[in-house]
Amino acid sequence: MADAAAAVAAFRRVLKPGEEDRALGRIATEPQQKRAMEQFKRAVDRAPDVRAALRDPRVLQVITTALGIPEGGTQPGLATRVLLSDLKDEKSLANTLGDKRWKSAAETLNLAKGGIAALRDPQLQASLADGLRRAQWNQNLEKEQPGLGDAVLFRERATAVDGNIYAVLGDPIIRRVVTGALGLPQEIAIQSVETQARAVRARLDIGKLEDPKEVQRLAERYLMNRANAAGGNGGADILARFGFPPRGFTV
Repeated sequence: MADAAAAVAAFRRVLKPGEEDRALGRIATEPQQKRAMEQFKRAVDRAPDVRAALRDPRVLQVITTALGIPEGGTQPGLATRVLLSDLKDEKSLANTLGDKRWKSAAETLNLAKGGIAALRDPQLQASLADGLRRAQWNQNLEKEQPGLGDAVLFRERATAVDGNIYAVLGDPIIRRVVTGALGLPQEIAIQSVETQARAVRARLDIGKLEDPKEVQRLAERYLMNRANAAGGNGGADILARFGFPPRGFTV
């Protein structure tokens, strides 16, 4: 029970005014942050075109990490096809891929239109550098408390799903937090998206994700469930202390 309470306390501490800015400021001074962006800029400047740039791991790793798809750094083929997709074409890979993080990345970069010049834009590079710092912060939070980084990202993203269950399931972070908070097994991810949607809808009114207070409650429940699972106890008492109904609840 103490671990679950500590998880919630850590989450609430991270959300205090100024905490994020202080953490990002410390990370900005780390040598590896500067080195990663210097290597990115050199590689982009030397690349003859955007396809060549995306094949360079120094470029792709920065892009995918900064835009919240860290595993994409080892998928140059997929990345090139998605990031150069025609976003106006409903059948393009960016628009049909289940993982909506890729479409968001394609929209942010706009490489199909901007080409290599887009990657050389100082404003975009500054945005990617900020994304790298935030990715490192997220990793640091996960090391401090399993699930803490997920909870912070969920709080930032959840209100944008606009009541769309498939937007929930199309973002791995949002899906992981929602299913974890609802007590659904991790194995649900291998089931059809329709099956996942039914399971979540039966337990959660998706429209409530538009309410920041409900988002925070779900994030905290997710953290407590993870802590309780790691500690090998049911955690009913600690959940009740924080105002949550028993496991298997309907929100």
